[in-house]
Amino acid sequence: MTTIQQISLYAMAFFYAGAGINHFFNPKFYLSIMPKFFPAHNLFNTVSGIAEIVLAVGLLFTSTRQTSAYLIIAMLILFFAVHIPHLFQPPKIAQGKEWFLYVRVLLQFVLIYWAWKVGNY
Repeated sequence: MTTIQQISLYAMAFFYAGAGINHFFNPKFYLSIMPKFFPAHNLFNTVSGIAEIVLAVGLLFTSTRQTSAYLIIAMLILFFAVHIPHLFQPPKIAQGKEWFLYVRVLLQFVLIYWAWKVGNY
């Protein structure tokens, strides 16, 4: 693995571990952006936080890296269920900054590609 690939791998693991931990330190943020049609907001917040932490750790081991990366991709695809509805009904936190919602959807594709690359290291 090249140095750039190592940096990418550790950056991704750090990013997802940090996001997962943030689900527990700042749950109001995540709860505020969940569409109203989602049931059990607290449960979804907890499960996604745990998943992000577990998958981040899984990236660090060669034997689980590809599986973790592909599960991150699956999780990111599921997150479209949160981000796409925001384009039509922006959450309060995004009002006045609707352009960011479009950037966020595009960023999903970048994150999916990044996870795919890391899964092939």
